[in-house]
Amino acid sequence: MAAPKTDRFVSIDALRGIAVLGILMMNVQGFAMAPFAYDNPTLQMDLTGGNLTVWALAHTFFAFKFITIFSTLFGAGIILMAGEGEDTGRHYPRMRWLLLIGLIHAYFIWWGDILVTYALVGMLAVKARRMNSLPLVIWGLVLIAVSGIVMVGGTYAGAMMGGEGSAEQEAFMTDMLNNTTAAYQAGFLDRLPWNAGFALMGQVAGMIMLGARTMGLMFIGMALMKSGFLSASWSMARYAILSVIFLGVGWWMNDNSTNTMIAGEFDSWAMAHGNAWSYVGSLVLAFGYACFVMLVSKIGVFSLIVQLFAATGRMAFTNYLTQSLIMTFIFVGMPGLGLFGTVERVDQAKLVLLVWALQLVWSPIWLHFFRFGPLEWVWRTLTYGEAQKLLKRQA
Repeated sequence: MAAPKTDRFVSIDALRGIAVLGILMMNVQGFAMAPFAYDNPTLQMDLTGGNLTVWALAHTFFAFKFITIFSTLFGAGIILMAGEGEDTGRHYPRMRWLLLIGLIHAYFIWWGDILVTYALVGMLAVKARRMNSLPLVIWGLVLIAVSGIVMVGGTYAGAMMGGEGSAEQEAFMTDMLNNTTAAYQAGFLDRLPWNAGFALMGQVAGMIMLGARTMGLMFIGMALMKSGFLSASWSMARYAILSVIFLGVGWWMNDNSTNTMIAGEFDSWAMAHGNAWSYVGSLVLAFGYACFVMLVSKIGVFSLIVQLFAATGRMAFTNYLTQSLIMTFIFVGMPGLGLFGTVERVDQAKLVLLVWALQLVWSPIWLHFFRFGPLEWVWRTLTYGEAQKLLKRQA
């Protein structure tokens, strides 16, 4: 069965484009350094001067914000693709293929994959698509709160139990970092067992700590789609007021998180307090970002810029996986460059800016000739069991 034609909302595509670019600023740490350094930035390489500044900016403005937007838009996408009727259409085949692609991505390319989580949670979240907006928001916030209790509570529990670790634990961690770095620098095949282990641990821990948050965000995304928020249907004044409030409060909360961690020299209690601020603050600032993008989408003078990000968002699946391929080539050894554990945070940020420029340029060029991104076309063809028309002149 051929896929039906779907209408596109430029505002949603633009927000998705910004989200897929934004998550790379955090994900780059997971490509360039060991997974443990993602949670504890003091574990690997320098964290002073410019490197500390880059970490602080990333933590304040990027950590958890863009993955929050991405998850919310996935929920909105369920409404767009499955509708609100009894028939879910091709939703479940779509999620099954996403799961398979996510597993390949996680276990062969990069342990930090999010697609597996989206596929699994998406199979459950679709059940709620027929609910009204208010119940969706309420249940979404409840689920987010549950994840908050588990995740933030876990960091405080670790601090109370003496999170600094013994000399033996520190020696074990040092050996783990050295062995991980050696394996990743050695080559693609050498690091596969390590990557697979990290992927499995990450998926289990992620579902336990953040599975409810992800589903809650999908619920809220459905509500925002139903309410007209994501289609930029609200008034400019409403978006402007919400932008000022949520951007201001969100910045204050996340700045507190960053300063708390730095002032406490990243000890276990400072990390626990900082994570508590960040868990809530990321939600507030992410909504502020979304309000601002919706506002800009309604202002004609910014239409070219919005269209640029919208093209990147229409190819979000391709761009997300392409980011992994580029970073894997740079940081993993043969046939890649093997720079794992050697590129400091300042240079990591430069790489991110380079990939942003690349994807902002290549996305509109590709879509000038083709209806879908290359991997969107693969996913769509697999879902419908029939090759979809790719060239625009075929449509």
